[in-house]
Amino acid sequence: MNPYIVAILTIFVYMCVWFGIALAKKNNGLVDIAWGLGFVVATIVLLINFGGGLFREVLIASMIFIWGIRLATYLFVRNWYKAEDWRYANWRKDWKARGIFLPRSFFQIFMLQGTIMFALLLPIISVIAFENEYSNRLLVSDYLGIAFFTIGFLFEAIGDQQLYRFKSDPSNKGKILKSGLWKYTRHPNYFGEMMLWWGIFIISIPSGNIGFSILSPLLISFLLLKVSGVVLLEKKLNQRPEFVEYARKTSAFVPWFPK
Repeated sequence: MNPYIVAILTIFVYMCVWFGIALAKKNNGLVDIAWGLGFVVATIVLLINFGGGLFREVLIASMIFIWGIRLATYLFVRNWYKAEDWRYANWRKDWKARGIFLPRSFFQIFMLQGTIMFALLLPIISVIAFENEYSNRLLVSDYLGIAFFTIGFLFEAIGDQQLYRFKSDPSNKGKILKSGLWKYTRHPNYFGEMMLWWGIFIISIPSGNIGFSILSPLLISFLLLKVSGVVLLEKKLNQRPEFVEYARKTSAFVPWFPK
């Protein structure tokens, strides 16, 4: 059985299930919860069908489990009982007015994220499905990949927690978080996300298929920097004078000392 086909089918079925949940809850923003957990589900399916219990498989699967479960839990607590996020709410209003809500929701939100999920899974597929003589040994690249992943995971997890605590305090409503990791970068969680995916790719290098696997960190870097991450969020925040002043002093992405 082809591991790429297995991954595609797993993601398709998984996203269809979440599409049904979103319709029932009338909240397409739930796809954000599905995101991290989807990698966990796909990795488990790949391990069952192609895994050999080798060291690098266990290492990369453990990373995906830690990252995916942490992210899904955080987003579940934050979003499950809340109204639909403003991005999805705006789309809902527009698509319903034009009579295209169901197909646009299915393809533009759930299937598009599923396609991106498959692309990001390429290094994991490479490690699990294509074993070689290096699969059971720890190499220099593994140490480097672990370092990248650890730094990225900490930036994302700590940044998310600091933001959650800040927003949970009613006295901070309408204010901008400028302390903790947010003092050194305007997007510590996005920076962390990019770093950890580069770490996963580096660990996958000895397994071969580099030409496919490198699409994963390149894609997430492009999306975070140019499409759905920094650009989309700051387009809204730039309307607020406090954020403009904060942005003048604080690095946009890579952490650095404030001006």
